[in-house]
Amino acid sequence: MSRAAHTAMRVGRNLRHNAGTAAASLLSLTLLFLLFDFFWIAAGTADRFYRDLLSELRVEVFVDEAVSDSTLTGIADWVMQIDGVINCELISRDLARQRLADMVGTDLLVGYEQTNPLPRSYMLTVQDDFRNGAAMAKLEQGLRTIAGLSEIHYSREWLDKAERAKEVIFQIGLVLGVLIFAGALVSSANNIRLMTRAQAVGFRQMLLLGAGRVFLSLPFLIESFLISGVAALLGWALIFYGRTRIGLAQIDIVFPSTNEIALFCAGAALLGAVSGLLGLRKMLRD
Repeated sequence: MSRAAHTAMRVGRNLRHNAGTAAASLLSLTLLFLLFDFFWIAAGTADRFYRDLLSELRVEVFVDEAVSDSTLTGIADWVMQIDGVINCELISRDLARQRLADMVGTDLLVGYEQTNPLPRSYMLTVQDDFRNGAAMAKLEQGLRTIAGLSEIHYSREWLDKAERAKEVIFQIGLVLGVLIFAGALVSSANNIRLMTRAQAVGFRQMLLLGAGRVFLSLPFLIESFLISGVAALLGWALIFYGRTRIGLAQIDIVFPSTNEIALFCAGAALLGAVSGLLGLRKMLRD
């Protein structure tokens, strides 16, 4: 019998003899990974929602009343030279009047054709990587150096709150990841420790007969590898099964890509092997 076949046979025998321990480890790891999967999906969905809102962010810059219409094109050229600005739309008094009429459903300035009191402004579109508090503050500083511009308006408070919320989500994910990492290590290590304790006598006898430590440890490491990998796959299987049963038409749920899920499951399996090695330390030292 080849070494690979012998190792596979030992893995199968260990799982059969310790079915309860293996099942408990599988269920606990599945719950841990499932919790992380839910947070991963929630974080991705929140990030998509955040980016969609940011895509609608516009900066409106009002023109001083003393500025003549003939200089508006030159001012727009200066605005376009500021880092981060990708489009500068002039909102004339007439266009502002039309937008106001569209908004309220009627023209409130009938009779004011010659003395339109609405201000002129530029509506700016900025690059995606400039849609954050620090970059917007820098962009605003650049706009204030241009003569003829008065007030600058954009959703400062909303942007600050959105960035703080995003930072909180990142911190929660970091803490949750550490806790799940530690929980998976402890669960798998205890699982292997219980399995090896039942075979302690045979383990030591084989060591005395000259069996290598790697040869003796390999089945247990493979067991931990398989249990953690299957737990990660089972967690995602439950999520995708639930996805087919529950429809949320009003919410665009963002799932990780297939490659990301595959890498996660592979990482979970490797984590199981590492935790299995930790569970074998005492036996190997003896």
